[in-house]
Amino acid sequence: MSIQSSPSSQPVRRLAPWAAALAATVLLAACSQEGSKAPAGMAGASKPEVGVVTLHPQSVAITAELPGRTSASLTADVRPQVNGIIQARLFKEGSEVVVGQPLYLIDPASYQASYDSAQAAQQKAEAAVPTAQAKFDRYAGLLKQNVVSKQDYDDAAATLAQANADVASAKASVETARINLDYTKITAPIDGRIDKSSLTPGALVTANQDTLLTTIRSLDPINVDVTQSSTNLLNLRQAINEGRLKFSGPNVSVKLKLENGTIYNQTGKLEFAGANVDQTTGTFALRAEFPNPDRLLLPGMYVRALVEEGVAQNSFLVPQRAVTRNTKGEATAMVINAQGKVETRVLAVRNSVGNNWLVDSGVGDGDRVIVEGLQLVRPGGDATGVEVTIDETTGEVKDRAQTSSSASSTAVADSGQKPAQGASTGN
Repeated sequence: MSIQSSPSSQPVRRLAPWAAALAATVLLAACSQEGSKAPAGMAGASKPEVGVVTLHPQSVAITAELPGRTSASLTADVRPQVNGIIQARLFKEGSEVVVGQPLYLIDPASYQASYDSAQAAQQKAEAAVPTAQAKFDRYAGLLKQNVVSKQDYDDAAATLAQANADVASAKASVETARINLDYTKITAPIDGRIDKSSLTPGALVTANQDTLLTTIRSLDPINVDVTQSSTNLLNLRQAINEGRLKFSGPNVSVKLKLENGTIYNQTGKLEFAGANVDQTTGTFALRAEFPNPDRLLLPGMYVRALVEEGVAQNSFLVPQRAVTRNTKGEATAMVINAQGKVETRVLAVRNSVGNNWLVDSGVGDGDRVIVEGLQLVRPGGDATGVEVTIDETTGEVKDRAQTSSSASSTAVADSGQKPAQGASTGN
């Protein structure tokens, strides 16, 4: 006997699978919402960690970087002082010479003859003096006895004076001849490095000719001639007068930056400052002197002198990486205040000192300036500051202090514990 199903029971069996699917979907959605609430709550509770540098007032040396060129402290152009033929060159080109060292030898034959002749003339003049002296003495005695006339006595006196004058003239001629003879041997007038010779043995030279024989330059010490604008000079003096800068004193030290960017290992001193301003360029001259024992510096090199102009007391140095510009072009920096809030400060920047800005206003003692992670914070938001160290050479963050949160994370990792159930594991 067959039993037929009721028509009303078929829809009930047909809806049962759809109901189960709908219930499963609702359950998964509820689980998903519960799971998403936990991470959201955790993210809202955390603060972004940023690198900060705590500022303190300090005395800052204000240094001006000025372009210049090196020049020899002494320069001597060597020329002949007598006429003649160069017989020999007595030095090695490019070597160091000392005062009095023979450099050239001019043919001395004619000058030796003149010297000998002058000596002979002196001897002849000296030989006439005793006779004239004896005649004068004799006439002086006879004049007292009225044996000779006053005229004869005066003639004897004149003859003696003439003989003495002839001796003096002869001595001067001998000295002149000796000097000219000495000039045939050309010697170094200063210590220094000698240049190449422009003439060779066999060349005819004349006294005080236009053509140089060679040049000697004293390289130790060596001078550095630089220029500074009159505007900078006025600003410097006004800052000193207003007390914003302290004058560094008469013994101003100078450093030197070479063409390849390295700093010269010797410290120089400022020798003088110009007394007038060039009307064409609006600059005035400065000269510094540097030791040059290794002859590393040569005349004509382009260098940059780092001149210490003064000392800014109670000043703040803000790392350049922490400073940005707003829409008005003002220099700004983000600071974490005592309440842990981020705020923006407008800075009055004077000039750069290395990889820092020298700031006159906008920051104070103990302010924590954000130097790393600026993109993670906004003004008015919360942030956790982590002290970092800035590399003075590169201006980059060199070292970062360990925070309590990072320390605890490290401890958890070292202990091998698993993260909590509410934390995201990536599954």
